[in-house]
Amino acid sequence: MKNVPSKISIIVPVYNVEKHLAKCLNSLVNQTLQNFEILVINDGSSDRSEEIIQDFAQKYPKKIRAFFKENGGLSDARNFGIERATGDYLGFVDSDDYVSETMFEEMLNLARKHDAEMVICNIQKVDEHGNITQKLTQIPNMPEKITLREHFSVFSDLSYFACNKLFKKELFSQKRFKKGIHFEDIQLIPQLLLECTTLAQTQKYHYHYLERTDSISKTHSEKGLDILKAVEDVEHFFKHSQYSEKHKELKNFQILEGVYTFLAYTAFVKNDAIFYRMTGELRVFMQKRTIKIKDILTYSRFDKNYILSLPLKKKIFYLLFLSGQEKMIKKIM
Repeated sequence: MKNVPSKISIIVPVYNVEKHLAKCLNSLVNQTLQNFEILVINDGSSDRSEEIIQDFAQKYPKKIRAFFKENGGLSDARNFGIERATGDYLGFVDSDDYVSETMFEEMLNLARKHDAEMVICNIQKVDEHGNITQKLTQIPNMPEKITLREHFSVFSDLSYFACNKLFKKELFSQKRFKKGIHFEDIQLIPQLLLECTTLAQTQKYHYHYLERTDSISKTHSEKGLDILKAVEDVEHFFKHSQYSEKHKELKNFQILEGVYTFLAYTAFVKNDAIFYRMTGELRVFMQKRTIKIKDILTYSRFDKNYILSLPLKKKIFYLLFLSGQEKMIKKIM
């Protein structure tokens, strides 16, 4: 079994990214891995993206499979790719990001070495000039091989990006990215993790995440409420999973994603009425789950108190919310 070559399918949804697409595709066609395919899904782009895709497809016909479909959003494009992938493992790369040339070879080797259903690497944020702006270490306190039964704290520590992970294709046999929502990764990736018994990780920063000044993620609106709905979907799946008795880790997940991630998003909501509505929804979310202020303040991530590890401005923001000072937040933030 170990000697049979495994194949990776790398799924790249594309929508109006002509400025960044060539850099992304170059980083993929130059992978040191031998056995892989790149499914480039043009999700109805209206710029020069299709022209760039066709250039690459002609130049690298053995590596690139190009598709064009009507615009349906990120989840729809990823699902389109999943249904056409022929690999044993799946990877997802956003079309404005790029990766190191050894990323998929190393991650596949780890998957096979440890018989892991999911492999994780670190991320570094870069600006449009390629300068590193932030290093996002994913699980610094864990071994290379992670047996979930023994190390289930990873469930509430992990950042749930799709793009820095390699997945066994079987994880998607009954699962797809939810269409028509934002924060589809928070909704789906924890559910996939709950299907796993073994993870593997590398501490290398293989994935380069571009912080675009014109990015959709900079437009903060009521769409942020999808974070709370995503957590709700995960809770429902958790209750029927093999880890359903792990109540502490579920609560910590609710705190990290439902409280901290959600609040971090609302900090950038400019419209006062929307801001107050969203923080009101968060209070209802906390009340229903009996998440107390003490739980939030004592929450630890990677064995360290989370709120104490944050920059001062974030600390002040979270503490003002927890003490019911929303109006003060709008004045000073």
